[in-house]
Amino acid sequence: MTEEAKLPQKRYYRQRAHANPFSDHQLDYPVKPEDMDWTKHYPEYYPAKDGQVQKKVEFADIGCGYGGLLISMAKSFPDNLMLGMEIRTKVEDYVYERIKALRIQEPGHYQNVSIMRMNAMKFLPNFFEKGQLTKMFFLFPDPHFKQRKHKARIISPTLLAEYAYALSIGGILYTITDVKDLHEWMVKHLDDHPLFERLSDEECEKDPAVPHVREATEEGKKVARNQGDKYLACYRRIEDPYYKQ
Repeated sequence: MTEEAKLPQKRYYRQRAHANPFSDHQLDYPVKPEDMDWTKHYPEYYPAKDGQVQKKVEFADIGCGYGGLLISMAKSFPDNLMLGMEIRTKVEDYVYERIKALRIQEPGHYQNVSIMRMNAMKFLPNFFEKGQLTKMFFLFPDPHFKQRKHKARIISPTLLAEYAYALSIGGILYTITDVKDLHEWMVKHLDDHPLFERLSDEECEKDPAVPHVREATEEGKKVARNQGDKYLACYRRIEDPYYKQ
């Protein structure tokens, strides 16, 4: 097996568990979504071949960590382009090398997943057009326990407006955590937002993405090993009741 085809070893890519989203991380980002060149991320799809409609990213894993969800879902949703957004440099490097190796090991697979180093709290609208996404994932996010740090939580009224902009009508936003206080925080803000409605437990269980949400991430596996609780909540993007076309 060539060096490129070997899976990276996580111990060489360890980094602090969290990064300050308000810091200047010297990130590259397009001025607007149509300026983004996706060729590096999805070489099998970009540029589009003659006569084919250009595929766009539909699933976004915000704070994707070591890429467990992306890798797990790649074969279950082969027709959907998925992107992980991760702010930590070494973690992004690990996932990039992991995807590159898997593409070599299994030709024809994992071409629909990619990773980029990015701060989604600041630059999400620079990458996605209005209504472009059909799924957004917020899996085991940083709880920011101290009250003065709550402004850094990934679910907030201001950020939910941006997520609603990027999600298509009927698109699903997934949240899961092992921290009950954070779960209640996310549920409260999503319940209060007029553009989201919560799915029933029955609807969640029928969703083919939910088993991946529960079990695929590194954090999800750690919680399972420790026999901890996982708090899941899924929300559907709905029509703006005040918007008239």
